[in-house]
Amino acid sequence: MAARRISQLLSRSLYLSPSPSSSSSSSSLLRSLGGSVSGNRITRFSTSAAAEEVITPPVEISFTKNLINGHFVDSASGKTFPTYDPRTEEVIAHVAEADKEDVDHAVLAARKAFDEGPWPKMTPYERSLILLRFADLVEKHNDEIAALETWNNGKPYEQAAKAEVPMLARLFRYYAGWADKIHGLTVPADGNHHVHTLHEPIGVVGQIIPWNFPLLMFAWKVGPALACGNTIVLKTAEQTPLTALLVGKLFHEAGLPPGVLNIVSGFGPTAGAAIASHMDVDKLAFTGSTSTGKIVLELAARSNLKPVTLELGGKSPFIVCEDADIDQAVELAHFALFFNQGQCCCAGSRTYVHERVYDEFIEKAKARAVRRSVGDPFKKGVEQGPQIDGEQFEKILKYIRSGIESNATLECGGDRLGSKGYFIQPTVFSNVQDDMLIAQEEIFGPVQSILKFKEIDEVVKRANATRYGLAAGVFTKNIDTANTLTRALRAGTVWVNCFDVFDAAIPFGGYKMSGIGREKGVYSLNNYLQVKAVVTPLKNPAWL
Repeated sequence: MAARRISQLLSRSLYLSPSPSSSSSSSSLLRSLGGSVSGNRITRFSTSAAAEEVITPPVEISFTKNLINGHFVDSASGKTFPTYDPRTEEVIAHVAEADKEDVDHAVLAARKAFDEGPWPKMTPYERSLILLRFADLVEKHNDEIAALETWNNGKPYEQAAKAEVPMLARLFRYYAGWADKIHGLTVPADGNHHVHTLHEPIGVVGQIIPWNFPLLMFAWKVGPALACGNTIVLKTAEQTPLTALLVGKLFHEAGLPPGVLNIVSGFGPTAGAAIASHMDVDKLAFTGSTSTGKIVLELAARSNLKPVTLELGGKSPFIVCEDADIDQAVELAHFALFFNQGQCCCAGSRTYVHERVYDEFIEKAKARAVRRSVGDPFKKGVEQGPQIDGEQFEKILKYIRSGIESNATLECGGDRLGSKGYFIQPTVFSNVQDDMLIAQEEIFGPVQSILKFKEIDEVVKRANATRYGLAAGVFTKNIDTANTLTRALRAGTVWVNCFDVFDAAIPFGGYKMSGIGREKGVYSLNNYLQVKAVVTPLKNPAWL
Protein backbone atom coordinates (compact mmCIF):
# COMPACT_ATOMS: atom_id res chain seq x y z
CA MET A 1 0.00 0.00 0.00
CA ALA A 2 2.77 2.40 0.90
CA ALA A 3 4.01 2.47 -2.65
CA ARG A 4 0.75 3.97 -3.82
CA ARG A 5 0.64 7.69 -4.22
CA ILE A 6 -0.43 9.62 -1.16
CA SER A 7 -3.01 11.51 -3.18
CA GLN A 8 -4.85 8.26 -3.91
CA LEU A 9 -4.93 7.44 -0.22
CA LEU A 10 -5.91 10.79 1.16
CA SER A 11 -7.30 13.30 -1.31
CA ARG A 12 -10.95 12.42 -1.01
CA SER A 13 -10.87 10.58 2.32
CA LEU A 14 -13.90 8.54 1.28
CA TYR A 15 -12.56 5.01 1.26
CA LEU A 16 -10.13 3.03 3.39
CA SER A 17 -7.37 1.00 1.74
CA PRO A 18 -5.61 -0.67 4.67
CA SER A 19 -2.51 -2.78 4.18
CA PRO A 20 -3.02 -6.46 4.98
CA SER A 21 -0.74 -6.24 8.00
CA SER A 22 -2.60 -3.38 9.63
CA SER A 23 -6.17 -3.62 8.37
CA SER A 24 -7.86 -5.31 11.31
CA SER A 25 -5.87 -3.54 14.01
CA SER A 26 -6.41 -0.12 12.46
CA SER A 27 -10.14 -0.71 12.03
CA SER A 28 -10.41 -1.85 15.64
CA LEU A 29 -8.52 1.20 16.85
CA LEU A 30 -10.72 3.52 14.82
CA ARG A 31 -13.85 1.92 16.20
CA SER A 32 -12.50 2.39 19.71
CA LEU A 33 -12.01 6.06 18.89
CA GLY A 34 -15.68 6.52 18.17
CA GLY A 35 -15.64 6.13 14.39
CA SER A 36 -17.72 3.67 12.44
CA VAL A 37 -16.93 1.43 9.50
CA SER A 38 -19.55 0.43 6.96
CA GLY A 39 -17.85 -1.89 4.52
CA ASN A 40 -14.91 0.18 3.30
CA ARG A 41 -16.76 3.46 3.50
CA ILE A 42 -15.92 5.88 6.29
CA THR A 43 -18.23 8.28 8.03
CA ARG A 44 -17.71 11.98 7.32
CA PHE A 45 -17.87 14.62 10.03
CA SER A 46 -18.81 18.29 9.75
CA THR A 47 -16.78 21.19 11.06
CA SER A 48 -18.72 20.94 14.31
CA ALA A 49 -16.34 18.15 15.25
CA ALA A 50 -13.82 20.79 16.33
CA ALA A 51 -16.08 21.81 19.19
CA GLU A 52 -16.71 18.28 20.46
CA GLU A 53 -14.91 16.63 23.35
CA VAL A 54 -11.48 15.45 22.26
CA ILE A 55 -10.57 11.78 22.17
CA THR A 56 -7.89 10.44 24.51
CA PRO A 57 -5.09 9.08 22.29
CA PRO A 58 -4.63 5.30 22.64
CA VAL A 59 -0.86 5.50 23.15
CA GLU A 60 1.57 6.07 26.00
CA ILE A 61 4.53 8.45 25.82
CA SER A 62 7.53 6.37 26.85
CA PHE A 63 10.52 8.22 25.41
CA THR A 64 11.24 11.88 26.15
CA LYS A 65 15.02 11.90 26.69
CA ASN A 66 17.81 12.41 24.19
CA LEU A 67 19.02 9.24 22.47
CA ILE A 68 22.82 9.32 22.58
CA ASN A 69 25.17 6.37 22.07
CA GLY A 70 22.31 3.89 22.29
CA HIS A 71 20.91 5.20 25.59
CA PHE A 72 18.12 7.59 26.54
CA VAL A 73 19.70 10.28 28.70
CA ASP A 74 18.66 13.54 30.34
CA SER A 75 20.04 16.77 28.94
CA ALA A 76 23.35 17.86 30.43
CA SER A 77 21.68 20.95 31.89
CA GLY A 78 18.75 18.98 33.28
CA LYS A 79 16.37 21.27 31.39
CA THR A 80 13.18 20.11 29.74
CA PHE A 81 10.65 21.83 27.51
CA PRO A 82 6.95 21.16 27.00
CA THR A 83 5.48 19.63 23.87
CA TYR A 84 1.81 20.26 23.16
CA ASP A 85 -1.37 18.71 21.85
CA PRO A 86 -2.47 21.18 19.12
CA ARG A 87 -6.08 20.04 19.51
CA THR A 88 -6.27 21.41 23.06
CA GLU A 89 -3.18 23.65 23.46
CA GLU A 90 -2.34 21.53 26.52
CA VAL A 91 1.06 20.06 27.48
CA ILE A 92 1.32 16.34 26.77
CA ALA A 93 4.92 15.75 27.86
CA HIS A 94 8.14 17.42 28.96
CA VAL A 95 11.11 16.56 26.77
CA ALA A 96 14.83 16.78 27.53
CA GLU A 97 16.14 20.05 26.10
CA ALA A 98 19.43 19.55 24.29
CA ASP A 99 21.94 22.36 23.85
CA LYS A 100 25.56 22.61 22.72
CA GLU A 101 26.92 20.25 25.39
CA ASP A 102 24.44 17.54 24.46
CA VAL A 103 25.23 17.99 20.77
CA ASP A 104 28.93 17.62 21.60
CA HIS A 105 28.20 14.32 23.36
CA ALA A 106 26.10 13.10 20.44
CA VAL A 107 28.74 14.06 17.86
CA LEU A 108 31.44 12.35 19.93
CA ALA A 109 29.35 9.16 20.02
CA ALA A 110 28.72 9.37 16.27
CA ARG A 111 32.40 9.99 15.56
CA LYS A 112 33.48 7.02 17.65
CA ALA A 113 30.86 4.82 16.00
CA PHE A 114 32.15 5.86 12.57
CA ASP A 115 35.89 5.69 13.29
CA GLU A 116 35.95 2.69 15.62
CA GLY A 117 32.56 1.01 15.57
CA PRO A 118 31.24 -1.81 13.41
CA TRP A 119 28.79 0.16 11.26
CA PRO A 120 31.02 1.40 8.41
CA LYS A 121 32.96 -1.88 8.51
CA MET A 122 29.88 -4.06 8.16
CA THR A 123 29.22 -5.47 4.74
CA PRO A 124 26.55 -3.46 2.93
CA TYR A 125 24.33 -6.53 3.03
CA GLU A 126 24.56 -6.67 6.83
CA ARG A 127 23.58 -3.00 7.03
CA SER A 128 20.64 -3.62 4.72
CA LEU A 129 19.35 -6.40 7.00
CA ILE A 130 19.19 -3.96 9.95
CA LEU A 131 17.23 -1.48 7.83
CA LEU A 132 14.85 -4.24 6.80
CA ARG A 133 14.35 -5.41 10.39
CA PHE A 134 13.60 -1.82 11.36
CA ALA A 135 10.96 -1.59 8.60
CA ASP A 136 9.36 -4.77 9.95
CA LEU A 137 9.21 -3.26 13.45
CA VAL A 138 7.63 -0.09 12.06
CA GLU A 139 4.87 -2.18 10.51
CA LYS A 140 4.41 -4.08 13.76
CA HIS A 141 4.00 -0.81 15.70
CA ASN A 142 2.08 1.01 12.94
CA ASP A 143 -0.91 2.09 15.03
CA GLU A 144 1.16 3.17 18.03
CA ILE A 145 3.48 5.28 15.89
CA ALA A 146 0.57 6.82 13.97
CA ALA A 147 -1.35 7.70 17.13
CA LEU A 148 1.70 9.42 18.62
CA GLU A 149 2.28 11.34 15.39
CA THR A 150 -1.31 12.55 15.35
CA TRP A 151 -1.27 13.49 19.05
CA ASN A 152 1.89 15.58 18.74
CA ASN A 153 1.32 16.99 15.25
CA GLY A 154 -2.46 17.23 14.77
CA LYS A 155 -2.64 15.51 11.39
CA PRO A 156 -5.53 13.09 10.77
CA TYR A 157 -4.93 9.67 12.28
CA GLU A 158 -6.05 7.95 9.09
CA GLN A 159 -3.44 9.92 7.14
CA ALA A 160 -0.71 8.86 9.55
CA ALA A 161 -1.80 5.24 9.90
CA LYS A 162 -2.78 4.51 6.29
CA ALA A 163 -0.14 6.48 4.40
CA GLU A 164 2.70 8.01 6.36
CA VAL A 165 3.76 5.19 8.68
CA PRO A 166 3.55 2.61 5.87
CA MET A 167 5.60 4.98 3.72
CA LEU A 168 8.17 5.19 6.52
CA ALA A 169 8.63 1.43 6.27
CA ARG A 170 8.64 1.55 2.46
CA LEU A 171 11.37 4.18 2.37
CA PHE A 172 13.67 2.18 4.62
CA ARG A 173 13.12 -0.95 2.55
CA TYR A 174 13.98 1.10 -0.51
CA TYR A 175 17.26 2.28 0.99
CA ALA A 176 18.02 -1.18 2.34
CA GLY A 177 17.94 -2.27 -1.28
CA TRP A 178 20.50 0.37 -2.22
CA ALA A 179 23.00 -0.47 0.54
CA ASP A 180 24.81 -3.19 -1.42
CA LYS A 181 24.53 -1.50 -4.81
CA ILE A 182 26.71 1.53 -4.10
CA HIS A 183 29.95 1.26 -6.05
CA GLY A 184 32.47 3.24 -8.01
CA LEU A 185 33.69 3.04 -11.59
CA THR A 186 36.69 1.87 -13.54
CA VAL A 187 37.86 4.90 -15.51
CA PRO A 188 39.86 4.73 -18.76
CA ALA A 189 42.65 7.32 -18.69
CA ASP A 190 45.39 8.40 -21.06
CA GLY A 191 48.72 6.70 -20.30
CA ASN A 192 49.74 3.60 -18.40
CA HIS A 193 47.51 3.94 -15.36
CA HIS A 194 44.68 1.98 -13.81
CA VAL A 195 42.04 4.36 -12.44
CA HIS A 196 39.02 3.52 -10.34
CA THR A 197 36.72 5.47 -8.07
CA LEU A 198 35.49 4.64 -4.59
CA HIS A 199 32.17 5.90 -3.22
CA GLU A 200 32.84 6.31 0.48
CA PRO A 201 30.60 7.41 3.37
CA ILE A 202 31.18 11.03 4.38
CA GLY A 203 31.33 10.39 8.12
CA VAL A 204 29.28 12.10 10.81
CA VAL A 205 26.09 13.60 9.36
CA GLY A 206 24.04 16.31 11.06
CA GLN A 207 20.34 16.32 10.18
CA ILE A 208 17.61 18.78 11.20
CA ILE A 209 14.02 17.82 10.41
CA PRO A 210 10.77 19.85 10.43
CA TRP A 211 7.46 19.46 12.22
CA ASN A 212 5.01 19.07 9.34
CA PHE A 213 6.03 15.51 8.37
CA PRO A 214 8.23 14.31 11.25
CA LEU A 215 8.30 10.64 10.30
CA LEU A 216 8.66 11.04 6.54
CA MET A 217 11.43 13.62 6.90
CA PHE A 218 13.15 11.27 9.33
CA ALA A 219 13.08 8.59 6.62
CA TRP A 220 14.14 10.91 3.78
CA LYS A 221 17.29 11.80 5.69
CA VAL A 222 18.18 8.83 7.87
CA GLY A 223 17.54 6.17 5.21
CA PRO A 224 20.13 7.21 2.60
CA ALA A 225 22.67 8.29 5.21
CA LEU A 226 22.63 4.87 6.89
CA ALA A 227 22.55 2.97 3.61
CA CYS A 228 25.77 4.74 2.65
CA GLY A 229 27.45 3.80 5.97
CA ASN A 230 27.39 7.15 7.78
CA THR A 231 26.61 7.89 11.41
CA ILE A 232 24.07 10.53 12.39
CA VAL A 233 23.18 13.26 14.86
CA LEU A 234 19.56 14.22 14.20
CA LYS A 235 17.65 17.09 15.75
CA THR A 236 13.87 16.90 15.81
CA ALA A 237 11.61 19.93 15.52
CA GLU A 238 10.85 21.23 19.00
CA GLN A 239 7.11 21.06 18.20
CA THR A 240 7.18 17.33 17.33
CA PRO A 241 9.97 15.42 19.12
CA LEU A 242 8.09 12.30 20.15
CA THR A 243 7.84 9.94 17.18
CA ALA A 244 11.53 10.18 16.23
CA LEU A 245 12.47 9.06 19.73
CA LEU A 246 10.05 6.12 19.50
CA VAL A 247 11.33 4.91 16.13
CA GLY A 248 14.90 5.50 17.32
CA LYS A 249 14.21 2.92 20.02
CA LEU A 250 12.90 0.53 17.36
CA PHE A 251 16.09 1.02 15.34
CA HIS A 252 18.16 -0.24 18.25
CA GLU A 253 15.79 -3.18 18.67
CA ALA A 254 16.57 -3.96 15.03
CA GLY A 255 20.28 -4.23 15.86
CA LEU A 256 21.65 -0.78 15.03
CA PRO A 257 24.97 -0.38 16.90
CA PRO A 258 25.23 2.32 19.60
CA GLY A 259 26.25 5.76 18.39
CA VAL A 260 25.16 5.24 14.79
CA LEU A 261 21.89 7.15 15.20
CA ASN A 262 21.76 9.84 17.88
CA ILE A 263 18.58 11.90 18.35
CA VAL A 264 18.43 15.16 20.26
CA SER A 265 15.43 17.38 20.96
CA GLY A 266 15.84 21.10 21.30
CA PHE A 267 15.59 24.52 19.72
CA GLY A 268 17.11 25.90 16.55
CA PRO A 269 19.24 28.71 18.03
CA THR A 270 20.85 26.29 20.50
CA ALA A 271 20.85 22.63 19.45
CA GLY A 272 20.31 23.31 15.75
CA ALA A 273 23.02 25.95 15.59
CA ALA A 274 25.40 23.67 17.49
CA ILE A 275 24.97 20.93 14.88
CA ALA A 276 25.25 23.31 11.92
CA SER A 277 28.45 24.91 13.23
CA HIS A 278 30.10 21.82 14.72
CA MET A 279 33.65 21.29 13.52
CA ASP A 280 33.36 17.50 13.68
CA VAL A 281 30.14 17.20 11.68
CA ASP A 282 31.10 16.31 8.11
CA LYS A 283 27.78 16.89 6.33
CA LEU A 284 24.55 18.76 7.08
CA ALA A 285 21.00 18.22 5.83
CA PHE A 286 18.16 20.58 6.74
CA THR A 287 14.46 20.85 5.92
CA GLY A 288 12.57 23.98 6.96
CA SER A 289 11.93 27.57 6.00
CA THR A 290 14.07 29.44 3.50
CA SER A 291 14.99 32.07 6.09
CA THR A 292 16.30 29.44 8.51
CA GLY A 293 17.99 27.61 5.65
CA LYS A 294 20.10 30.70 4.99
CA ILE A 295 21.26 30.70 8.61
CA VAL A 296 22.10 27.00 8.51
CA LEU A 297 24.09 27.44 5.31
CA GLU A 298 26.02 30.35 6.79
CA LEU A 299 26.84 28.45 9.99
CA ALA A 300 28.08 25.49 7.96
CA ALA A 301 30.28 27.74 5.84
CA ARG A 302 31.71 29.66 8.79
CA SER A 303 32.69 26.45 10.60
CA ASN A 304 34.32 23.68 8.56
CA LEU A 305 32.69 24.41 5.19
CA LYS A 306 30.65 21.20 5.46
CA PRO A 307 28.46 20.41 2.44
CA VAL A 308 24.78 21.19 2.98
CA THR A 309 21.56 19.77 1.53
CA LEU A 310 18.56 22.09 1.89
CA GLU A 311 14.87 21.43 1.28
CA LEU A 312 13.15 24.76 1.86
CA GLY A 313 9.97 26.71 1.19
CA GLY A 314 7.71 26.91 -1.81
CA LYS A 315 4.88 28.82 -3.43
CA SER A 316 3.85 26.25 -5.98
CA PRO A 317 1.58 27.11 -8.92
CA PHE A 318 -1.32 24.81 -9.77
CA ILE A 319 -2.42 25.56 -13.33
CA VAL A 320 -5.93 24.61 -14.50
CA CYS A 321 -6.19 24.89 -18.27
CA GLU A 322 -9.39 25.64 -20.18
CA ASP A 323 -9.82 22.04 -21.37
CA ALA A 324 -9.75 20.60 -17.85
CA ASP A 325 -12.47 18.46 -16.35
CA ILE A 326 -13.54 21.04 -13.78
CA ASP A 327 -14.89 18.66 -11.18
CA GLN A 328 -11.65 16.68 -11.17
CA ALA A 329 -9.55 19.83 -11.24
CA VAL A 330 -11.41 21.30 -8.27
CA GLU A 331 -10.89 18.14 -6.21
CA LEU A 332 -7.20 17.90 -7.08
CA ALA A 333 -6.55 21.61 -6.48
CA HIS A 334 -8.35 21.28 -3.13
CA PHE A 335 -6.13 18.38 -2.16
CA ALA A 336 -2.99 20.15 -3.44
CA LEU A 337 -3.59 23.04 -1.05
CA PHE A 338 -5.46 21.67 1.98
CA PHE A 339 -3.61 18.37 2.47
CA ASN A 340 -1.93 18.19 5.90
CA GLN A 341 -3.76 21.34 7.04
CA GLY A 342 -2.00 23.25 4.24
CA GLN A 343 1.30 22.65 6.03
CA CYS A 344 3.20 21.41 2.98
CA CYS A 345 6.28 23.05 1.49
CA CYS A 346 5.07 22.03 -1.98
CA ALA A 347 1.39 22.93 -1.48
CA GLY A 348 -0.34 24.18 -4.62
CA SER A 349 -0.81 27.58 -3.04
CA ARG A 350 -1.24 29.63 -6.22
CA THR A 351 -4.17 28.18 -8.14
CA TYR A 352 -4.14 29.66 -11.67
CA VAL A 353 -7.41 29.02 -13.53
CA HIS A 354 -8.13 29.86 -17.16
CA GLU A 355 -10.56 32.73 -17.53
CA ARG A 356 -13.09 30.67 -19.52
CA VAL A 357 -13.64 28.24 -16.63
CA TYR A 358 -12.76 30.58 -13.76
CA ASP A 359 -16.25 31.36 -12.45
CA GLU A 360 -17.35 27.72 -12.50
CA PHE A 361 -14.15 26.70 -10.76
CA ILE A 362 -14.62 29.31 -8.01
CA GLU A 363 -18.11 28.17 -7.16
CA LYS A 364 -17.13 24.52 -7.00
CA ALA A 365 -13.91 25.21 -5.09
CA LYS A 366 -15.89 27.17 -2.52
CA ALA A 367 -18.45 24.38 -2.18
CA ARG A 368 -15.69 21.78 -1.74
CA ALA A 369 -13.99 23.84 0.97
CA VAL A 370 -17.27 24.30 2.83
CA ARG A 371 -17.75 20.53 2.81
CA ARG A 372 -14.28 19.89 4.20
CA SER A 373 -14.42 18.00 7.48
CA VAL A 374 -12.45 19.74 10.25
CA GLY A 375 -12.13 18.47 13.79
CA ASP A 376 -10.39 16.10 16.18
CA PRO A 377 -7.91 14.25 13.93
CA PHE A 378 -8.54 11.03 15.86
CA LYS A 379 -12.16 11.05 14.70
CA LYS A 380 -12.81 8.85 11.73
CA GLY A 381 -13.58 10.80 8.57
CA VAL A 382 -11.97 14.07 9.65
CA GLU A 383 -9.91 15.54 6.80
CA GLN A 384 -8.32 18.47 8.62
CA GLY A 385 -6.97 18.75 12.15
CA PRO A 386 -5.47 21.75 13.95
CA GLN A 387 -2.44 23.76 12.86
CA ILE A 388 0.77 22.87 14.64
CA ASP A 389 0.98 25.63 17.26
CA GLY A 390 -0.07 29.13 18.26
CA GLU A 391 2.68 30.85 16.29
CA GLN A 392 1.69 29.19 13.02
CA PHE A 393 -2.00 29.69 13.84
CA GLU A 394 -1.56 33.45 14.26
CA LYS A 395 0.63 33.69 11.16
CA ILE A 396 -2.07 32.11 9.01
CA LEU A 397 -4.77 34.41 10.39
CA LYS A 398 -2.48 37.36 9.67
CA TYR A 399 -2.25 36.31 6.01
CA ILE A 400 -6.02 35.90 5.84
CA ARG A 401 -6.45 39.46 7.13
CA SER A 402 -3.90 40.61 4.55
CA GLY A 403 -5.92 38.99 1.76
CA ILE A 404 -9.07 40.75 2.92
CA GLU A 405 -7.29 44.09 3.24
CA SER A 406 -5.82 43.65 -0.26
CA ASN A 407 -9.36 43.37 -1.68
CA ALA A 408 -9.18 39.72 -2.64
CA THR A 409 -12.67 38.21 -2.45
CA LEU A 410 -13.15 35.98 0.60
CA GLU A 411 -15.35 33.18 -0.70
CA CYS A 412 -15.48 31.16 2.52
CA GLY A 413 -13.72 30.62 5.82
CA GLY A 414 -11.42 33.33 7.08
CA ASP A 415 -11.44 32.72 10.82
CA ARG A 416 -10.58 30.26 13.57
CA LEU A 417 -12.88 27.33 14.18
CA GLY A 418 -14.08 26.89 17.74
CA SER A 419 -12.53 28.44 20.83
CA LYS A 420 -10.05 25.70 21.75
CA GLY A 421 -7.14 24.34 19.77
CA TYR A 422 -5.48 25.69 16.64
CA PHE A 423 -8.30 24.98 14.18
CA ILE A 424 -8.77 27.28 11.18
CA GLN A 425 -11.69 27.29 8.77
CA PRO A 426 -10.86 26.14 5.23
CA THR A 427 -10.46 29.46 3.46
CA VAL A 428 -10.80 30.32 -0.24
CA PHE A 429 -9.91 33.65 -1.88
CA SER A 430 -10.83 34.58 -5.45
CA ASN A 431 -9.77 37.59 -7.52
CA VAL A 432 -6.26 37.25 -6.13
CA GLN A 433 -3.57 39.34 -7.81
CA ASP A 434 0.11 38.43 -8.16
CA ASP A 435 1.31 41.37 -6.05
CA MET A 436 -0.75 40.39 -2.99
CA LEU A 437 1.08 38.86 -0.02
CA ILE A 438 -1.16 35.80 -0.12
CA ALA A 439 0.09 35.16 -3.67
CA GLN A 440 3.76 35.82 -2.91
CA GLU A 441 4.58 34.44 0.54
CA GLU A 442 4.38 30.93 1.94
CA ILE A 443 1.29 30.82 4.17
CA PHE A 444 1.65 27.18 5.25
CA GLY A 445 -2.01 26.86 6.12
CA PRO A 446 -5.51 26.07 4.76
CA VAL A 447 -5.81 29.16 2.55
CA GLN A 448 -6.47 28.71 -1.18
CA SER A 449 -5.65 31.67 -3.44
CA ILE A 450 -7.25 31.46 -6.90
CA LEU A 451 -5.95 33.64 -9.73
CA LYS A 452 -7.15 34.07 -13.31
CA PHE A 453 -5.06 33.71 -16.50
CA LYS A 454 -5.71 34.01 -20.24
CA GLU A 455 -2.72 32.63 -22.20
CA ILE A 456 -0.18 29.85 -21.60
CA ASP A 457 2.82 32.13 -22.12
CA GLU A 458 1.33 34.57 -19.66
CA VAL A 459 0.76 31.99 -16.92
CA VAL A 460 4.26 30.56 -17.35
CA LYS A 461 5.77 33.99 -16.80
CA ARG A 462 3.59 34.63 -13.76
CA ALA A 463 4.12 31.17 -12.28
CA ASN A 464 7.90 31.57 -12.54
CA ALA A 465 7.88 35.09 -11.07
CA THR A 466 8.73 33.89 -7.56
CA ARG A 467 11.86 33.28 -5.52
CA TYR A 468 10.70 29.71 -4.98
CA GLY A 469 10.82 26.72 -7.30
CA LEU A 470 9.88 23.60 -5.37
CA ALA A 471 6.95 22.16 -7.30
CA ALA A 472 4.11 22.86 -9.73
CA GLY A 473 0.89 21.24 -10.89
CA VAL A 474 -0.61 21.18 -14.39
CA PHE A 475 -4.17 20.07 -15.16
CA THR A 476 -4.95 19.62 -18.85
CA LYS A 477 -6.10 17.01 -21.37
CA ASN A 478 -3.74 18.33 -24.06
CA ILE A 479 -0.37 16.55 -24.20
CA ASP A 480 1.21 19.45 -26.08
CA THR A 481 0.12 21.90 -23.40
CA ALA A 482 1.43 19.54 -20.71
CA ASN A 483 4.80 19.19 -22.45
CA THR A 484 5.09 22.95 -22.91
CA LEU A 485 4.37 23.67 -19.26
CA THR A 486 6.52 20.91 -17.76
CA ARG A 487 9.57 22.25 -19.57
CA ALA A 488 8.82 25.92 -19.02
CA LEU A 489 8.06 25.83 -15.29
CA ARG A 490 11.14 26.35 -13.13
CA ALA A 491 10.41 23.83 -10.40
CA GLY A 492 12.00 20.65 -9.08
CA THR A 493 8.82 18.62 -9.55
CA VAL A 494 5.96 19.12 -12.00
CA TRP A 495 2.89 16.95 -11.43
CA VAL A 496 0.61 16.55 -14.47
CA ASN A 497 -3.01 15.68 -13.68
CA CYS A 498 -1.93 14.57 -10.21
CA PHE A 499 -0.32 16.12 -7.15
CA ASP A 500 1.75 15.10 -4.12
CA VAL A 501 2.89 11.81 -5.65
CA PHE A 502 5.70 10.84 -3.27
CA ASP A 503 7.12 7.47 -4.24
CA ALA A 504 10.35 6.40 -2.56
CA ALA A 505 12.18 6.41 -5.89
CA ILE A 506 11.07 9.88 -7.07
CA PRO A 507 13.63 12.63 -6.32
CA PHE A 508 12.40 15.75 -4.56
CA GLY A 509 13.99 19.17 -4.26
CA GLY A 510 13.80 22.70 -5.50
CA TYR A 511 15.07 25.33 -7.88
CA LYS A 512 16.09 28.80 -6.76
CA MET A 513 15.48 29.53 -3.06
CA SER A 514 13.58 26.30 -2.51
CA GLY A 515 16.74 24.43 -1.75
CA ILE A 516 19.98 22.70 -2.72
CA GLY A 517 20.19 19.05 -3.74
CA ARG A 518 17.62 16.27 -4.02
CA GLU A 519 16.13 13.86 -1.52
CA LYS A 520 14.64 10.42 -2.17
CA GLY A 521 15.53 8.15 -5.04
CA VAL A 522 19.03 7.33 -6.21
CA TYR A 523 19.95 11.03 -6.27
CA SER A 524 19.78 11.24 -2.48
CA LEU A 525 22.71 8.85 -2.12
CA ASN A 526 25.02 11.49 -3.59
CA ASN A 527 24.32 13.65 -0.53
CA TYR A 528 26.02 11.14 1.75
CA LEU A 529 28.96 9.89 -0.31
CA GLN A 530 32.46 11.11 -1.10
CA VAL A 531 34.06 10.17 -4.42
CA LYS A 532 37.70 9.16 -4.26
CA ALA A 533 39.86 8.59 -7.35
CA VAL A 534 42.54 5.90 -7.04
CA VAL A 535 45.33 5.94 -9.63
CA THR A 536 47.89 3.12 -9.96
CA PRO A 537 50.75 2.87 -12.51
CA LEU A 538 50.65 -0.02 -14.93
CA LYS A 539 53.92 -1.61 -16.05
CA ASN A 540 53.93 -3.27 -19.46
CA PRO A 541 50.11 -3.53 -19.68
CA ALA A 542 48.70 -5.99 -22.18
CA TRP A 543 46.04 -3.44 -23.07
CA LEU A 544 44.87 0.03 -22.07
